[in-house]
Amino acid sequence: MPTYTIAPCSVADGAALSRNNISAFWRDPNWVLSWRHKTLEQHVAEVAKRYPRNLLRDRAAQRHQKAVDPATGRLAGYARWVLPPSHAGFATWPEAVVPAVTEAEEAEIERVAATAVWDPNPESDVLVEPISKIKKEILGRKPYLRLDYLAVHPENQGKGIATALVESGMEQADMLGLDIFVLAFQAGRGVYKRLGFRIEQELVQDDSMYGGTGEYAVYFMIYEHKSSGP
Repeated sequence: MPTYTIAPCSVADGAALSRNNISAFWRDPNWVLSWRHKTLEQHVAEVAKRYPRNLLRDRAAQRHQKAVDPATGRLAGYARWVLPPSHAGFATWPEAVVPAVTEAEEAEIERVAATAVWDPNPESDVLVEPISKIKKEILGRKPYLRLDYLAVHPENQGKGIATALVESGMEQADMLGLDIFVLAFQAGRGVYKRLGFRIEQELVQDDSMYGGTGEYAVYFMIYEHKSSGP
């Protein structure tokens, strides 16, 4: 099994990130409800137009990492982290900051992103409301390093890539003295539990009326940092 390299992302990764991330979430029976009117290939192509712009958003607070297969150089996994306002700034975790681009490059990125078709089916949006309420309450208690997104392409799952990406953020959390918050779904819960995250709260909702399996479960999970102090 190869050892995957954890590296920073750049706007050049847009197409690879779209392929990796959308392919991963396409297997989530609830997430895909918003995109039943699309094929996987269609959605990957449209999201690829948006990713460079997303990578440049809030660069002072957001940190982006990719796992790279050293044998092929291909992107095999991705994680997005968000620093709390108390720790935001380019001096914090600088190696995971997306490099800036020129004004001309950014204008072209914005132009391309504006052409993307983004039309999710909103029927199941009502399920997001109670999730957002619980998430807001937990995040309001204290500053957290937030694991905002984690995805490994299906063909690369089971190779320790998700673990490596999460551990990279855990190292930063320990150095910064921050706990980590993640909103986990069923597919990722086991990874987080093995790494020492605990379930702070969980919520199961019935999504069958929207075409789901009838059991939409989310887990509000916390990693408590290891203090570097005495």
